[in-house]
Amino acid sequence: MSKKPTETEIEVLSILWDGGPQTVRQIHEIMSVEKDVRYTTTLKIMQLMYEKGMLSRVKDGKTHIYKAVLSQKSAQSNMINRMLNTVFKGDSTQLAMQALGNSNPSKEELEEIRKYLDKLESNKND
Repeated sequence: MSKKPTETEIEVLSILWDGGPQTVRQIHEIMSVEKDVRYTTTLKIMQLMYEKGMLSRVKDGKTHIYKAVLSQKSAQSNMINRMLNTVFKGDSTQLAMQALGNSNPSKEELEEIRKYLDKLESNKND
């Protein structure tokens, strides 16, 4: 299975993660709201994703129902690791600071981050 989904493959996976198993037509209708994409292009992308092992499918009459095989957590982890190693040269501090600096985290989100950092620190001291 390819561990490096393209941007378009991530779009397809996101739709499946959010909405569960769907047909090519359903995926195409969602994708075409935000960009001009042909049905045949969506079909080809999903067939390639199936061949790469990112999607599974079951036949339902004349159509196929596709399901994400690659989990959201696995994809996120792979993408973060790739970004960390390529863009940030392995410097997780810079990655975290850039991510927090580019967003406007809520008070609750910052508290959750603090708790996570406390947990990491506690595990290091054990």
